[in-house]
Amino acid sequence: MKAIVVTDQAAGTAGMTLVERPEPQPAINDVVVRIHASGFVPTEMEWPSTWTDRAGRDRTPSIPGHELAGVVTALGYGTTGLSVGQRVFGLADWHRDGTLAEYVAIEARNLAPLPGDVDFTAAASLPISGLTAWQGLFQHGRLQAGQTVLAHGAAGAVGTMVTQLAREAGAYVIGTGRAADRQKALDFGAHEFVDLANDTLEDVGSVDLVFDVIGGDIQKRSAALIKAGGTLVSIVGPVEARPVDGLTVDFVVEVDRAELGEIVRRVRDGRLRMNIDNVSTLDDAVAALNPTERRKGKTIIRVRP
Repeated sequence: MKAIVVTDQAAGTAGMTLVERPEPQPAINDVVVRIHASGFVPTEMEWPSTWTDRAGRDRTPSIPGHELAGVVTALGYGTTGLSVGQRVFGLADWHRDGTLAEYVAIEARNLAPLPGDVDFTAAASLPISGLTAWQGLFQHGRLQAGQTVLAHGAAGAVGTMVTQLAREAGAYVIGTGRAADRQKALDFGAHEFVDLANDTLEDVGSVDLVFDVIGGDIQKRSAALIKAGGTLVSIVGPVEARPVDGLTVDFVVEVDRAELGEIVRRVRDGRLRMNIDNVSTLDDAVAALNPTERRKGKTIIRVRP
């Protein structure tokens, strides 16, 4: 099968190559999925799991990419809940070969059924950004209707999901980002927007929840805005600044079949829009994942027409 592999951590995405690899075989509780579309997060090149297994041993050349949508082609021993020919989407294990390939072996529990009226390309854009937003807002942030959310990076892949889900839940959403991102953030549902380069962040007043995708000084200044009992949720590692009378949470997204179902249900009924900027083929994936200009949304690799 065709697959993208990486071997050199220092080279990052520039070190990607398209090669031929053997098709994977399903282990116990696995399925093999014929991939139709794959998502990719550039920070994967910085994750230890891209380069080593759980015991810390080198596992290169490894196949990156973890978001996928496709069709089940084989079942491993003991696998239940899915069937051959079923449309699925989900999130591959961090420490195993990923989804920038024609096939992937993946634990069945990491997948959810994909309704026939949701396109593979759309579905492949959902797992990481959708689950990150869902878990950060509702599981870790305990968001309630009527609260105020400060959503950093509101025009990005995660930020647009945070904005839409928070607004649907009845929150008032203040988005942040670059000046060029203002209209996009508002189009995705932010009630107001803060240009971090030219506006004064502190002018937003107090908030109940900060969803941080930036860290550093912005995180520290944001912590000071959190109301008593509020929460700072971070996806950029351990929190450096803590609210005076609130909580801090940093987390790594986890697969949850029920939550994937909630997310795709919102896509089907028009409550949730994807933030896809570029769709490329697997043959052109290396160039697409090494853009010469700033992307305005996710890049999806369409493995099959």
